[in-house]
Amino acid sequence: MNQIEFVQLTERFKDRIFRLAKRLLISTEEAEDATQEILLKLWSKKESLAAYKSVEALAMTMIKNHCLDQLKAKRSLNMRIESQDFKDSQTMLDKKLEDLDHLQWVEKCINQLPEQQRIIVHLRDIEEYEFEEIAKILEISESTIRVALSRARKAIREKIIKINEYGIK
Repeated sequence: MNQIEFVQLTERFKDRIFRLAKRLLISTEEAEDATQEILLKLWSKKESLAAYKSVEALAMTMIKNHCLDQLKAKRSLNMRIESQDFKDSQTMLDKKLEDLDHLQWVEKCINQLPEQQRIIVHLRDIEEYEFEEIAKILEISESTIRVALSRARKAIREKIIKINEYGIK
């Protein structure tokens, strides 16, 4: 495999591995470093990549493991998601501020989930992976993923209901 073929192969999923790294590491710089590290590891394996059924699944597994190793090394398991910046137009300012507020509450609720549930919610609901792909990445059964996802969504829903009813933060 030459450099052009490698770039074409990895171009399809490098943004996904970056987003997962950013979700896990929080820091954009650390996520960029982790993404580059994984791309370098893939490049060093370029001759054997054809043997893998899904190079994307391999890359997602590698980035997940790399990020979790970094988090363990730093002993920093408290995660938070940085809010996205929205360009506000004059006519939509109130709506966008309300949407941002809701997004922040959902992100806060996701951050309060156990680590495995956070990863599953990210892979399924944000990255839109199929259950089979998530099972390969996380090396757990599809039924375990379905149960964890259901519990995570229920926990998020209950927390949002409490916030809306009681103003609990």
